[in-house]
Amino acid sequence: MSLSPSRLERFARHIVLPEVGGAGQMKLAQSHVAIIGLGGIGSPALQYLAASGIGKLTLVDDDVVDVSNLQRQTIFTTRDVGYGKAVSARRWLANFDDSLTVDVSDTRITPDNAARLIGGADLVLDGTDNFATRLAVSDACVAARIPLLSAAVGRFQGQVAAFAGHLPNEACYRCFVGDAFDAEDCDTCADDGMLGAMAGWAGSFAALQAVRVLLAGTSALGDPQWGRLHILDGLAPGLRTIRVAKDPTCKTCSSAA
Repeated sequence: MSLSPSRLERFARHIVLPEVGGAGQMKLAQSHVAIIGLGGIGSPALQYLAASGIGKLTLVDDDVVDVSNLQRQTIFTTRDVGYGKAVSARRWLANFDDSLTVDVSDTRITPDNAARLIGGADLVLDGTDNFATRLAVSDACVAARIPLLSAAVGRFQGQVAAFAGHLPNEACYRCFVGDAFDAEDCDTCADDGMLGAMAGWAGSFAALQAVRVLLAGTSALGDPQWGRLHILDGLAPGLRTIRVAKDPTCKTCSSAA
């Protein structure tokens, strides 16, 4: 496989970066990312992953566009209100770059269907808004040996981390939050509020970290940073990083490596 002249021109600013280069751009073109949740995180993340030239994208979201989403979910317009987010996101992608391969699902992801929905992906980016769904996605990723890029945002804070619980000594998302959150009991941005630009920062940072994971072993940018939780503070502003250790008693990944 090689990049056509038009693709070389489109991604020229990537290719001239020594940390990416032609080999890195080719790797992105051959990569498949599943994005779970197309809201405040998934929307800007999708824009930058598509712009980076990810060859195949799987989009999963069972929600419909609401007018209140438009304050932060930047791929949607007033014409999308009332339509499914997954289908609307595919329409945005078709207008942005019709060379990308896109699969969509408007099915709610659960422990029963997660394996099927993420099957074949090189990386899963989870931007969902409740612990039960996040844990279902994480468990499926560990079982399928697929890396997980988990991102969350609320009010003025974001969190982004890459997990590879299927690898020895690497944590999974369940190691981070434990088993107490297998219920859909998260606070919502409708209750707590959210600065729209904060979602953009968290989503674009998640896209950057996703590119790092995908380029591991191919280019100098490829440092997956497994288990490093990056905490974004929009009020200070600032960023700090903590390490998430593998839980030797984790019911998902303790025996998966």
